[in-house]
Amino acid sequence: MAAPRSCGLWSYYGRGWSRAMRGCQLPGLPSSWPGGPLAARLLSQEKPATETHFGFETVSEEEKQGKVYQVFESVAKKYDLMNDAMSLGVHRVWKDLLLWKMNPLPGTQLLDVAGGTGDIAFRFLNYVQAQHQRKRKRQLKAQQNLSWEEIAKKYQNQEDSLGGSHVIVCDINKEMLKAGKQKAFAQGHKAGLTWVLGDAEELPFDDDKFDIYTIAFGIRNVTHIDRALQEAHRVLKPGGRFLCLEFSQVNNPLISRLYDLYSFQVIPVLGEVIAGDWKSYQYLVESIRRFPSQEEFKDMIEDGGFHKVAYESLTSGIVAIHSGFKL
Repeated sequence: MAAPRSCGLWSYYGRGWSRAMRGCQLPGLPSSWPGGPLAARLLSQEKPATETHFGFETVSEEEKQGKVYQVFESVAKKYDLMNDAMSLGVHRVWKDLLLWKMNPLPGTQLLDVAGGTGDIAFRFLNYVQAQHQRKRKRQLKAQQNLSWEEIAKKYQNQEDSLGGSHVIVCDINKEMLKAGKQKAFAQGHKAGLTWVLGDAEELPFDDDKFDIYTIAFGIRNVTHIDRALQEAHRVLKPGGRFLCLEFSQVNNPLISRLYDLYSFQVIPVLGEVIAGDWKSYQYLVESIRRFPSQEEFKDMIEDGGFHKVAYESLTSGIVAIHSGFKL
């Protein structure tokens, strides 16, 4: 019986390894051992790209990230105007309800992810400022013996009108952040507001940092929703709250048919007329239909580590607010 062919030491270095090991079998090891013919074939095969959806289209995960970025880069300048046109202004009521459900107190640290144009952030700042002002008035009212000079001095000494509250708007798209900053300047929002370029799946923040995490009409555009939920859980403080406002599943058959007709026949046309972009708004409509139902998304949030998860459907389920806590 012939002895196995020996393998020279030179074969351990560089590309010579695979060539030398091809056909070289060591005693007691099967031909599938790394370096054998089978292993060489397996190693030479490239791992296929993982597929996902971009609206109704099937694409690679890497391709989806690029396509979603291009969508929001394209619509950033007309984003707020299109929101008003598509929802007939109702999106404002939905966002107001999100703030009402949040009910932030002065001192709250908020992270608003995919918050590009600042709609949630500005509402938050206005809300906590009003809360803080009401608190100060109650305190002054309780001190009836103060003179008007002393009252005026107390107001002047209150430099922080937000009571220590702060919101960070985090978005992956530079153009959306640019539009948000311009709107903040126009509306006079300066204090308590920071803009950060970042990915929802890999947030650039420390653990246990925020009291509340919000994401409004953004999570359905994330490639890996499970990773985004895990990141939300990571950056929230123990006791912190997750709030998501997102399009959902209509629960009335008649309204569902009318909603489909409006979504597919009207919204892309509005996108073309107002923003000069039919395809982006066709994608946005399709992405809504691909998003999980209220119950399915509730399960996903629980899988992300959250407790006391609940949701409230608005406008017959066209949108829903999901809530969960990090305990």
